[in-house]
Amino acid sequence: MLCKKLLLSFSLTLLAAMPVAAEALKIGLNYPQTGRYKDQGLQQRLGAFLAVDEINKAGGIMGRDVELVIRNTSGEPDKGAQNTAELIDSEGVQMLFGGVSSAVAIASGKAARDRNRLYFGTLTYSNATTGAAGHSHMFREPYNAWMTAKVLSQYLNTQHAGDEYFYIAADYTWGWSVEKSVRKFTNTENTEAHKGVKTPFPRALITDFRQALEQAEQSGAKVLMMVLFGDDMVRALNVAYEMGLTKKMQVVVPNLTLGMARQVGPTIMEGVIGGSPWVWSVPYQYNYARGKEFVEAFSSRYEMRPSTAAASAYSIVYQYKEAVERTGTTDTRQLIRALDGHRYTFLKDEQYWRDFDHQNIQTVYVVKVKPRNQIMEDEYSADYFEIIDSMPGDEAAQTREEWEARRKEAGQPLTL
Repeated sequence: MLCKKLLLSFSLTLLAAMPVAAEALKIGLNYPQTGRYKDQGLQQRLGAFLAVDEINKAGGIMGRDVELVIRNTSGEPDKGAQNTAELIDSEGVQMLFGGVSSAVAIASGKAARDRNRLYFGTLTYSNATTGAAGHSHMFREPYNAWMTAKVLSQYLNTQHAGDEYFYIAADYTWGWSVEKSVRKFTNTENTEAHKGVKTPFPRALITDFRQALEQAEQSGAKVLMMVLFGDDMVRALNVAYEMGLTKKMQVVVPNLTLGMARQVGPTIMEGVIGGSPWVWSVPYQYNYARGKEFVEAFSSRYEMRPSTAAASAYSIVYQYKEAVERTGTTDTRQLIRALDGHRYTFLKDEQYWRDFDHQNIQTVYVVKVKPRNQIMEDEYSADYFEIIDSMPGDEAAQTREEWEARRKEAGQPLTL
């Protein structure tokens, strides 16, 4: 009997002395697994999982493993908000990120704010995300429509000064935002001289794109501004190629990603111009060591090159990690203060989170799709983009006065 008691006592002492594994730190990724933007969603997932695995192998965040909890938005704003609520209320996530459609990101971000959680936008380009709809809990990692328009106009106003434009834009917040911004900076606000048409979103048909492209052809314009994204851009550009428009007009896709280029293919994409906050060749062209490490780790793991969406998701996970480690807490309010104005260098040159609107300020690029033979020379047949122009982030972004003017128009306070 005495031996059993001694054995029990020894066992309890041993258990008490054993280290208890820290509870996992959960973060939530809200992205489209289905729908028109699923390819961009998949890239976010791949980039996020790579970051989480690297961080966990290096000891986690403050000794806690990171657990990535994912949900499918299907590209629907209501679904995005519902997912956000569930991830916080049921899963206990401490931070959320994601979105491809700006409407989804905005709805999701509001749901996060209502539950006092940070939300990082990974692929949301509408000015409203950090503008009229911006709030204290939303941080946008990529550039916005205003920044896209500024860098594109710098190039287009030199190469296509005096040319007539035709706009085809998705009929929702991102499409309106991009078209309005590009018109402003390319001096094409006169809709009689530079016509345009809206296409339904999110359920445009091939016939909608064909009708829009027929109007573009009839206009005689020299520049075709296709403010479309994901599968919509892919479908519309295929139709434009069939109609011979890619040979007659300079096609511009304001927000161009590697995934979209791959879906269309090198033959059709050749010569298309677009804007981007990052492409995988940037670290090699400008010798950014950490960016090269990311590209090589991603390419080796997934046997493909990373897109802008993958880089954005990857960067966000690391930015959250660093903010938690700087503050020593996951408390949302303290993390907001730690992020405000924070400058860092990661996959490219210096970036920072602007304190008054939570827009990430960074260098932006104009890219042009290379000829097929150059694209195919890459190990993964993905060397699509030649960088033909760039602009510093502070020059591309809205000034505080311009931002405040948009907030006043929307009846919003001048502070987040």
